[in-house]
Amino acid sequence: MENRKVFMNRHNNLLQLEEHLYTLVDVEQPNVFRNLFPYDEVPKIAFNDRIVPHNFPEEIWITDTTFRDGQQSRAPYSTEQIVTIYDHLHKLGGPKGIIRQSEFFLYSKKDRDAVYKCMEKGYQFPEVTSWIRASKKDFQLVKDIGMKETGILVSCSDYHIFYKMKMTRREAMNHYLNIVQECLETGVAPRCHLEDITRSDIHGFVIPFCMELMKLGERYKIPVKVRACDTMGYGVNFSGAVIPRSVQGIIYGLVTHAGIPPQLLEWHGHNDFYKAVTNSTTAWLYGACGVNCSLFGIGERTGNTPLEAMVFEYGQLKGTLDGMDTTVITELADYFAKEIGYKIPPRTPFVGKNFNVTRAGIHADGLLKNEEIYNIFDTEKFLNRPVLVAVSNTSGLAGIAHWINSYFKLKGSEAVDKNDSLVLKVKDWVDKEYDGGRVTVITDDELIAVINDVRETI
Repeated sequence: MENRKVFMNRHNNLLQLEEHLYTLVDVEQPNVFRNLFPYDEVPKIAFNDRIVPHNFPEEIWITDTTFRDGQQSRAPYSTEQIVTIYDHLHKLGGPKGIIRQSEFFLYSKKDRDAVYKCMEKGYQFPEVTSWIRASKKDFQLVKDIGMKETGILVSCSDYHIFYKMKMTRREAMNHYLNIVQECLETGVAPRCHLEDITRSDIHGFVIPFCMELMKLGERYKIPVKVRACDTMGYGVNFSGAVIPRSVQGIIYGLVTHAGIPPQLLEWHGHNDFYKAVTNSTTAWLYGACGVNCSLFGIGERTGNTPLEAMVFEYGQLKGTLDGMDTTVITELADYFAKEIGYKIPPRTPFVGKNFNVTRAGIHADGLLKNEEIYNIFDTEKFLNRPVLVAVSNTSGLAGIAHWINSYFKLKGSEAVDKNDSLVLKVKDWVDKEYDGGRVTVITDDELIAVINDVRETI
């Protein structure tokens, strides 16, 4: 410790001791953190109460994996569908390109055709990047297509190194560094996907490996990006949790100990324990500029971090959407439903059919008086989705009045209140339906027919 340098940290004006340098720990037996991940028990979340300081970058952004990880859990998109979605991502990202990149497979002709068509658009953002097998032939393919960057899989937990690859840590590290060097020699910037980082030995393998990656980047004068992949969704954002499960602990280690600049670091989360969104936000807060997402969270098993969720996380953290056109989120949801045939669960935030629909009569009464009472924000402005009330046996007069006003876009003096004769007669019909044993929600078509009948009698 006596030889470690003391220097002034200009961010907080405090003297700071130079961080410890971590070297590869080449163990004979894999460290699978059995104390945290007993396979026959629920995983453990342990704490050591070591607090990591916030390190929110000046710029943050979103990267997209809809056409890569998103295609690994569903039928492949057609070339036309990929190009249409890509157009929408460009529009959603706005003039500042908050959706910075989108990654593509290059394996099939369909994938390559989509890449060419998207690149022909000439958009600066999202930049078209690839994800390939780690071979010199594929690196050359990336360069020939005209891409500046590609993703490379570099699994980093002992689960993968010992059990899948049948290597030691040193063998794996040398293997990965040789692959990355081959990529750099072709003039392509590698993006190293640290698979299964939340079960990895952060100090004994991940940090020493990433330090070598940074050295290669300096030698070749080409940036080497690092994507921290929470492949199994084990990451947690609780203050004082231990690594490798602590998201802020991982990000701190990669930035402070491995020396990765925030602009070269991104987080890729999965939702196995319902933590994909909060973990991605945490990665931003503690020093990663990028979070990797897929539309509607479509991805392996429980899926990836939903891209649309991080758009609104961005807005909440930055205090501005920076020009992102959030109405495109609804356009994309409609496109997926009508053109692709994907069924979005109805209660999915921002995009589900029922996300801003209320059925409770007491809530409907509040909405009728002021929609801010029960709506998260102006959903009509941001998502082109006016707040709605579904009519059922609990909707009451207020719910029916709100449905009529919303559906027919009646405002001001044209709007009906809950004591209007039209509302009273529709309510009588609804009550008779449920008194007769009905248990389902009244459909829009039924309500329209009843309203038309009632209007003829008024």
